[in-house]
Amino acid sequence: MKLGAIEGGGTKFVVGIGNEKGEIFDRASFPTTTPEETMARCVEYFKDKDVEAIGFSCFGPIDPDPDSPTYGYVTTTPKPYWANYNALGDLKKAFPNTPIAFDTDVNGACLGEVTFGAGKGLKNVVYYTIGTGVGAGVYVEGNLVHGLVHPEAGHVPLIIREDDPYKGRCPYHGNCLEGMCAGPAIEDRWGKSAKELPVDHPAWDLEAYYIGQALASVVLILSPQKIILGGGVMHQSHLFPMISKYMNQFLNDYIKHDALKDPNYIQWPALGDNAGLCGSIALAMKALEK
Repeated sequence: MKLGAIEGGGTKFVVGIGNEKGEIFDRASFPTTTPEETMARCVEYFKDKDVEAIGFSCFGPIDPDPDSPTYGYVTTTPKPYWANYNALGDLKKAFPNTPIAFDTDVNGACLGEVTFGAGKGLKNVVYYTIGTGVGAGVYVEGNLVHGLVHPEAGHVPLIIREDDPYKGRCPYHGNCLEGMCAGPAIEDRWGKSAKELPVDHPAWDLEAYYIGQALASVVLILSPQKIILGGGVMHQSHLFPMISKYMNQFLNDYIKHDALKDPNYIQWPALGDNAGLCGSIALAMKALEK
């Protein structure tokens, strides 16, 4: 198979060509500018590639319901110019005879890990990306979860630690997970980007506290067999055991399962930074199935 993939992020778009094994043969990337310019570059990339299907994983919020009149739209995003934009429509106009699947960027990354990576063989997996924003892809009983729209676990409010005066950066919710833990919140709070902070900086204990709290809630609600944490902030490998510690503190032994003590229960994506692109390949495979 020759499959097209689009990983549409709020900062950059990555496009590529791969196959049903999750192998990527070609890729390109460019900044996310206006929707018209960005989608035109996607079309230009694929116009001579002769792909059998395209998977499009897009930053959101989006409308992923095929029966909705705004299916394929980016909806209430704060990203300038993108709110209420029909991103999928641009692709369909350019490639009317090519099957195209559309979903959130984090659902795509989650599907990539379930199909080719750390979640392979599992039926219940949650994938978080913690970077410029925070989002979660949810895979339950062998299916990606959508519901009313799609999970927005990055915007779940947090209990603020007593020693933390920060009010949060999210323009909608203030002290939600994204407002407290995303890259811009770290820089706003500490005056330096995450990559500039040393491993012994107090920022990381606080970061682990909030992420661990959020993961405890996810364990209680969705009971995932594995949690995968990707995104730029999670390039800090020392965070993983700290997060696990706080998650288990919040659970307080209410759920008894050996997996929760396993250091690999919470892990970095096996596909690394390819999770999103491989997820879009997996979406393209689903488009062909339909």
